[in-house]
Amino acid sequence: MSSPLLSVQDLSIAFKCGTQTISQVVSNISFDIDEQETLALVGESGSGKSVTALSILRLLHKEQVVYPTGDILFEEKSLLSAPDKELRQVRGNQISMIFQEPMVSLNPLHTVEKQLYEVLALHRGMHRHDARCEILQYLDRVGIKDPKNKLSAYPHQLSGGERQRVMIAMAILTHPKLLIADEPTTALDVSVQAQIIQLLKELKNELNMSMLFISHNLSIVKKLADKVAVMQQGEIVEYNNKQRIFLRPEHKYTQTLLNSQPNGEPVPLPDTPGILLNVNHLNVEVIVKKRLFCSQKKKIVNNTGFAVHQGETVGIVGESGSGKSTTALAILRLIKSQGNIVFDSHPIQNLTSKKLLPFRSRIQVVFQDPFSSLNPRFNVEQIISEGLITHKKLRQSEREQAVVDIMQEVGLDPDMRYRYPSEFSGGQRQRIAIARALILKPELLILDEPTSSLDHTIQKQIIDLLKSLQEKYQLSYLFISHDLALVYSLCHQVVVMKEGSIIEQGSREKIFYSPETEYTKTLLSFLDKPPRKVNKTLIHVDKVEKTEKFAHKDDTEQVQQQDKKVNWEEALLMRKK
Repeated sequence: MSSPLLSVQDLSIAFKCGTQTISQVVSNISFDIDEQETLALVGESGSGKSVTALSILRLLHKEQVVYPTGDILFEEKSLLSAPDKELRQVRGNQISMIFQEPMVSLNPLHTVEKQLYEVLALHRGMHRHDARCEILQYLDRVGIKDPKNKLSAYPHQLSGGERQRVMIAMAILTHPKLLIADEPTTALDVSVQAQIIQLLKELKNELNMSMLFISHNLSIVKKLADKVAVMQQGEIVEYNNKQRIFLRPEHKYTQTLLNSQPNGEPVPLPDTPGILLNVNHLNVEVIVKKRLFCSQKKKIVNNTGFAVHQGETVGIVGESGSGKSTTALAILRLIKSQGNIVFDSHPIQNLTSKKLLPFRSRIQVVFQDPFSSLNPRFNVEQIISEGLITHKKLRQSEREQAVVDIMQEVGLDPDMRYRYPSEFSGGQRQRIAIARALILKPELLILDEPTSSLDHTIQKQIIDLLKSLQEKYQLSYLFISHDLALVYSLCHQVVVMKEGSIIEQGSREKIFYSPETEYTKTLLSFLDKPPRKVNKTLIHVDKVEKTEKFAHKDDTEQVQQQDKKVNWEEALLMRKK
């Protein structure tokens, strides 16, 4: 029997915290990756997935990291004890890595061509002319449209999907034997996610690669992986083939992960809800080319209009660049726009900053990335109470009590109010952002992708929190998301945007069960499991369920065959003994 391509054996990883103290973050984990095999490493944030991946290439700071036990073997050679010269031959050449956030990983000062050329010059010794042909070929292969024009582009000029594709091209230029993909689809639209997953599948087959795929998205893991290792608090709690993990999970934590998909119904609407926000003929233009005597403008939001009632949640869905977040910023009056914005019967479109101030406390926002939207120099109490200082005249003791009350309301320990954002997890930071918005007791809360970078278990907690707060305070939400399962669970009305325009809008039932446009149907096709309509049978849902039934039947047969194989091997071993 041939040895695995990569073998992690009883590995423990610890970090030095001072002169003598050592904090262990990964404990005695083991797994193998065979040639042309994909292993998925899944678990919540902080479980040790990324630390394990970085240890394979020894990318952790060597002055701070310690490996108390175990080893990492690549083609039967130890990577932990390999000298730096040997490691440089492995990194990039034989093992490549796609990092989680391409905007951070790509150099903002270098063009796409320069960054890809560095890889070819360093690892394959190619000259610039030959390298350009290779770069164009691989950019085209990973699905970059018009690759010639993208060569001179900088990372900030690319969309999220394009940046991720450039990272993939950079990783496969050297034809590696093992590709490590660390959350390569986080915060991408469902359509772009599907394209990236399909691309990775094709590249794996073409280049005969093996893959270590790190993710908290189990629906993606189900489509891509051969084997799955489930990590919790630095330990692998379950490790088996994909069919066994998804059909017969043994560990309680694995079962929790599989049951963490968003579900349930939106909060019931009030009996006679009035219109809180009314948007009509909203247009947003940006200058794309500025010249001496003229400038060229481009509309990124075109003639948009919708209404939000009291106690209602309106979801805005669409791909990146469709104008979702721009619409929200225009409603908040944070960017210039034309049209009519009416809040609680008051036109606010043309108000001055001073006259707009009373409405600021009534309309609050929770941004996509809480880490970048929270001031790292402020502690939690300062962050949450900042709005009170601006909008309310309260004594210091009253402000402190208000902070304590709202932290308890969103599920945070008030004793942690003197800590800083860097000391909290992603889910806790999002709760801080929600507390900062809610302390002013707003009537409308704009949620711009509030759960896109969070684990599914944390997502479910945040959505449950939003529902309970809405029911208690009759809040209205404008919920922007590319996660259609979350939209179905939370929203009463849905607005579908494409290229800056609303192409379809209506009730949740109408959009999900009777979509009119092909674009909406395409978006819904990426749902892992279409929602079931109560008391009504839908043809397309029936078809999916039948397909899944047969798929589960095939999976079950594979599990049974695996069980027979294991039992037979155990019996043979007993006979030999």
